[in-house]
Amino acid sequence: MKKLTIAMLLVFLAGITAFAQETRKKERPSPEERAQKQTEMMAKQLELSETQKAEILAINLENAKKREAEMEARKSEMDSRREQMKEQDEAIKKVLTEEQRAKWVELKEAKRDRREGRPRGEIRERSEIPHRKGGN
Repeated sequence: MKKLTIAMLLVFLAGITAFAQETRKKERPSPEERAQKQTEMMAKQLELSETQKAEILAINLENAKKREAEMEARKSEMDSRREQMKEQDEAIKKVLTEEQRAKWVELKEAKRDRREGRPRGEIRERSEIPHRKGGN
């Protein structure tokens, strides 16, 4: 019985360890690595000559660098937007009373919960959209 318990414990721990390793984020390859991999795939599938391969590598590398720069710009913009929202929230909290502040936090959490329950880009029927009082 003791051996069985130990064996089950070891299997359980091995499963947890494997799951923990899977949840780690993979490091994103560099633009050079992505361009090289894409070029090699194309060369294999399209039977490219060495000259074609070199030209396509240059094209893929240029585009990979552009995409990387665009992603960095988007990330920077999102960080800036988050900071602005945080500053706005702090300014609003300074104006509100303690009771209003608690209600404000509660309303924001309810809004976030509704948003998280819906897949991104979900299109709803008009009848499903809640109507506001006094609005169209």
